[in-house]
Amino acid sequence: MGNSALKSHLETSQKTGVFQLTAKGLQEFPEELQRLTANLRTVDLSGNKIEALPASIGNFLQLKSLTLNSNRLTALPSEMGKLKKLETLCLSGNRIERLPPTLGQLKALRTLNLSGNQISEFPLGLGTLRQLDMLDLSRNHIHSVPPEVSDLQAIEINLNQNQISGLSPEISRCPRLKVLRLEENCLELNSIPHAILSDSQVSLLSVEGNLFEVKNLRELEGYEKVGPPSTSSSRLRLPVPNASLFVLSTWNDSRPPRRSLPEAPPISTCRQNQLQFNSFSPLSVVQ
Repeated sequence: MGNSALKSHLETSQKTGVFQLTAKGLQEFPEELQRLTANLRTVDLSGNKIEALPASIGNFLQLKSLTLNSNRLTALPSEMGKLKKLETLCLSGNRIERLPPTLGQLKALRTLNLSGNQISEFPLGLGTLRQLDMLDLSRNHIHSVPPEVSDLQAIEINLNQNQISGLSPEISRCPRLKVLRLEENCLELNSIPHAILSDSQVSLLSVEGNLFEVKNLRELEGYEKVGPPSTSSSRLRLPVPNASLFVLSTWNDSRPPRRSLPEAPPISTCRQNQLQFNSFSPLSVVQ
């Protein structure tokens, strides 16, 4: 990108507090942005080739939104913890393997998107983010969810398309958790903690594409306390996008259920021989 074009972007950002430069082949975080640390509120550098963030990222004290989707980041500097006003951090589609402990210092953070990275362990230390609403860890390589998950304040946790085979019962103690997404993992039926059904705030549990048929959730203790989906007494909703899910005579909606196609990332190794649970043939509804 030419210097004149960059200069034009910088001049605009000086006035608006917004710097957006996407899909321009940038290999480094623009050093010129240091001139705008006092007033930049939003930075979007998605779709570039940036491999690292400089320590000077901690100087952007007014920053509220930082988006670096689809770059080549492998790690984050500890100085990220200085961004006390940051509310949105989107880093999907990078190569990040772990998070710095200082990320737990982002007290204003509401949205943390780490989808499509190389994270193999559930990140600890995020329980200090008291304002966190959305945590997206989908399409990583996480194998288990530890007891420390109970500290999270998130309203929604997305763990779709990992390799999760173990789920701590402590997840039912997340005080604000309403939506829990665990699609396309390595969970057996007995891996689903009963407390999620009977003693949690969760109102949407999405578990299709695992190593069991979702209709068999009815066998779990606590299911009767929440009831089947689409009934007036049901607290827990279970999505129904494929034929492996509920077929209930009490479901009187005459409209065919809407079906959505799955995303394309590679299927986890534990599921390569379990494709019968992923057929997207039409769901027949018994009237």
